[in-house]
Amino acid sequence: MMDTQAPLLRVCGLRKSFRHGGKDLPVLRGVDLTIERGEMLAIVGLSGAGKSTLLHVIGTLDAPSEGRVEFDGVDVARMGGRELAAFRNRTIGFVFQFHHLLPEFNALENAMMPAIIGRVPPAEARERALKLLGEVGLGSRLTHRPSELSGGEQQRVAIARALVMEPRLLLADEPTGNIDSTTASGIHELFFELNRLHSVTMVVVTHDDRLARKLPRRVEIRDGVIVDDATAAACGGAAPSPVEGSKGGEAPTEVEGPAADPIPTG
Repeated sequence: MMDTQAPLLRVCGLRKSFRHGGKDLPVLRGVDLTIERGEMLAIVGLSGAGKSTLLHVIGTLDAPSEGRVEFDGVDVARMGGRELAAFRNRTIGFVFQFHHLLPEFNALENAMMPAIIGRVPPAEARERALKLLGEVGLGSRLTHRPSELSGGEQQRVAIARALVMEPRLLLADEPTGNIDSTTASGIHELFFELNRLHSVTMVVVTHDDRLARKLPRRVEIRDGVIVDDATAAACGGAAPSPVEGSKGGEAPTEVEGPAADPIPTG
């Protein structure tokens, strides 16, 4: 049962390993993280530190090897496949570095897609998508296909698509990593505006120091553990130390799990 007094998201004792070369390769080594409703935070760290793996597990795209991922006090890792897919569709929106827009559909149709998959009535799905595309500054580009849009415009469509199911949590993995710095600044400001308009909680994995500095909270992960965050021990106990033997912040190779669906359904 949902606990309305619990944080939106609590990660406790999270560990994730992948099979690589016949051996288990640990990527996350005991992560504790609490995220409150409406919060905005950046997850930063070197390549291979475990940032994207953490985002995938939080987003229920991958299952933890150990530990709990709780939404409103409910451990979603215990949900069955269909229940988990339905939960993901209505609760979590995704924005990736590459927009993954469907080339044969226009901006409006792409933004509507998760709602259509989620069996929202077509008229309502269209209304939601129209409103969001207006909010991201694309009200005059509704009938343009991805090939007719700039990189920044394509990412704005992807953001509208991520919000069309009215999720409570938006996860963004390097959302400005594939666009120029001027366009990226506009995307940064857009995130703040959408957080204000929709009260959606946002977790952003980024190498962009400008974005990380703007966000109210910054969480650094190194060698699969959180090394800089006031709430790293939120589940009780001290945060784990970086892996012994690591040199000067070098991180183990991050082996990704199963690839995410190229049509993010929110």
